[in-house]
Amino acid sequence: MTPEQQEVHEKGRAYFEQGNLDAAESCLRELVKDNSDRFADVYNKLGFIYHRKGLSEKAMACFEKALKINPTYTEAALNLSIVYNELGRYDDAHKIFTTAVKTVSKARLIKDPYIEGKLANEHARLGGQYYDLGRLKEAIAEYKKALKLRPRFADIMTQLGIAYRESGDLEAAIKTFTKAQSINPRYLPALLHLGIIYYMRGFVDMAIREWNKALVIDPGNRDARIYLSFVSNARP
Repeated sequence: MTPEQQEVHEKGRAYFEQGNLDAAESCLRELVKDNSDRFADVYNKLGFIYHRKGLSEKAMACFEKALKINPTYTEAALNLSIVYNELGRYDDAHKIFTTAVKTVSKARLIKDPYIEGKLANEHARLGGQYYDLGRLKEAIAEYKKALKLRPRFADIMTQLGIAYRESGDLEAAIKTFTKAQSINPRYLPALLHLGIIYYMRGFVDMAIREWNKALVIDPGNRDARIYLSFVSNARP
C-alpha cells in the first residue's frame, strides 16, 4: 500500500468507526477503484455500508469479493451469510456460515472476541429458526454452540431454557433459567420464564417469588402482573 493509499485507508476507516458511512464509502470506493483484487477489509466495510443502506445485492457482491481475495476472512463470511439469509438463499447462508465456523475452529490459537461474539449470535439466530420450525433438538444444539462461545450471554441462555421447556425437559429448563439469572440477576425474561416453570411444576409460591422479583426490577412489568393475577384468581 502506497503512502497515498494508506492515508485514504486511514481516513476511510476513521469515518467508518465514527459512523459517517457516506464519507467512509467515498474513501473506500476510491481505494478499490484501481485495486479490485486487493484490500479484502475494504470490500468488507463497503459491504457493511451497503447492507446498512438496504442495498443487499451490492453488499453481497462486496462480501463475495472480500472472500475471493481472502477465503479465510471470517467476518466477511459471517456478513455474507446474513445477506444470503435475507435474500432467501438459505442453503448458501448455512454453507458459508458452517465454513466460517470451521475456519475459526481451526485457528483457535488466535481468539477474536468480536468474531466469536458474532458467531455466537449467528448460532443463536439459527437456533431460533429451528425453534420456530418446531425442531427443538436442533434448536437446543445451536443454542449450546452459541453458549460454548459466549457462556455469559443471558439472553441466549434463556432461549435455551425455553427450548428445553418446550421439549418437556422441565428440570433442564429450571437449571438453565437459574443459570441465566445468576449471569444477570436483572434480566427479566429469565425471571419470568423461571416463574412459569415453577408454576407448571406446581411450585406456586416459588413462581410468585420470581414474578415479584421481576416487579422489583420493573414495577410496571405487564407480564409479571398478568401472571400474578392468574395465580390470585386461581386461588380460593
